[in-house]
Amino acid sequence: MNPNRKRLRAMSPSLALSVYYAFAILLGAFALTLPIACNGPPISFLDALFTATSAQCVTGLTVVDTGSQFTLFGQLVILTLIQIGGLGITTFSVYLFFYLRLGVATRGRWIIQDTLLHTPVDSLRDLIRGIVLVTLSIEALGALLLSFAFVPRFGLLKGGYYAIFHSVSAFCNAGFGLLPDNLISYRNDPLVNLTIMALIILGGIGFLVIKEVADLSRIKNRRRRLSLHSRLVFWTSGILIVGGALVVGLLEAPSGFVGMGFFEGFWTALFHSVSARTAGFNTIDLNQFEVSTLFFLMFLMFVGASPGSAGGGIKTTSLALFVAILHSRLKGLPHTNVFRRTVPEAIVTKTLTLVMLAALFLGAATFALLAVQTYGLSFNESRGILLECTFEAVSAFATVGLSLGVTSKLLPLGKIIIILLMFAGRVGLLTLAFTIVRRSQKDAVRYGEENIMIG
Repeated sequence: MNPNRKRLRAMSPSLALSVYYAFAILLGAFALTLPIACNGPPISFLDALFTATSAQCVTGLTVVDTGSQFTLFGQLVILTLIQIGGLGITTFSVYLFFYLRLGVATRGRWIIQDTLLHTPVDSLRDLIRGIVLVTLSIEALGALLLSFAFVPRFGLLKGGYYAIFHSVSAFCNAGFGLLPDNLISYRNDPLVNLTIMALIILGGIGFLVIKEVADLSRIKNRRRRLSLHSRLVFWTSGILIVGGALVVGLLEAPSGFVGMGFFEGFWTALFHSVSARTAGFNTIDLNQFEVSTLFFLMFLMFVGASPGSAGGGIKTTSLALFVAILHSRLKGLPHTNVFRRTVPEAIVTKTLTLVMLAALFLGAATFALLAVQTYGLSFNESRGILLECTFEAVSAFATVGLSLGVTSKLLPLGKIIIILLMFAGRVGLLTLAFTIVRRSQKDAVRYGEENIMIG
């Protein structure tokens, strides 16, 4: 057997997933540097790499305007990267293997299990087929609804294309748009607001949650309940969406929403509560928001969507389990209970590790970005950049795409830091960590215990 091929077959699932994502990003970056991809002179490779990473990692941060800078070919490259990133490189490649009747190796099954599943399934073939069909069906319905808003304004062909692009971008939680003002001009349009929000939510709750709800709707025995995973997803997502809208509305009512009617303010608050959870669309200039509102949006971005979905962040279930763990420990319980179920200790450890790694990695990356962007500036000049860079770093790591306008001002090294943040946020901190440092239980050593003071 070819040595290179043998090494690829022996590759760990986490490393394979990282390589798949990196390969798609590089391929997309090279395509975006082609003269046919740009209106005018081709963009630099670094800008193309930034755009390809943002699209593949379904983030939405852009250093150049997507609608004006790229030709139809360039936009289709970005749309393809978004779709592949939304479905997941693993899901897409395994589906192609099934389609070509090549089957799935054990390594491929491990990757799917780690990426998509919280419980085993009987048929991976049916699972992957269902994911693709559900994704395309929801995106098609979303495009149809959006066409009622875009076609009258832009015409049949251009309006239809805009509807498809924004539907795919919204469902994949990408945040890429073709309009120069994002969706600000549609702030008062209930159809666009409801459609985009529905697509974001459906794309962010996870494929298996949608499948579980669909399966339960076909079961005659109504006494069967949703799994603990799905219940946590629905409860946490609902609290964050409704609570987020209330907080944004209350904070901005005396300032950012002045002059807006009740329904305009309602749509704006609800839209940004949903969009901040990894989608990246906006219907108002974020620089009009209060600092307290922006800080709260950073919290929503950090949490992100749900596991097995198109979104990023530490995930809704991690937040719910983190709160449950804290509650249990404060009560002195040695275990963690949620909805009359005890969470396995391995999941508790993984949750705490994920949250701590995310906070440490994001803190270090934000420090690096601030050091790069503020180097040589005076204190007064640097003070305004502090909030912008912090917001940008959280948005990149959580693959959101919201920005205060600093993206186009990033220095080359700053762009590289944001690229690394987007990649780490999409592939996953645990996956990235396990790629670099292989876990080995046999090397674990336990020494004698000794107490220390805390607090």
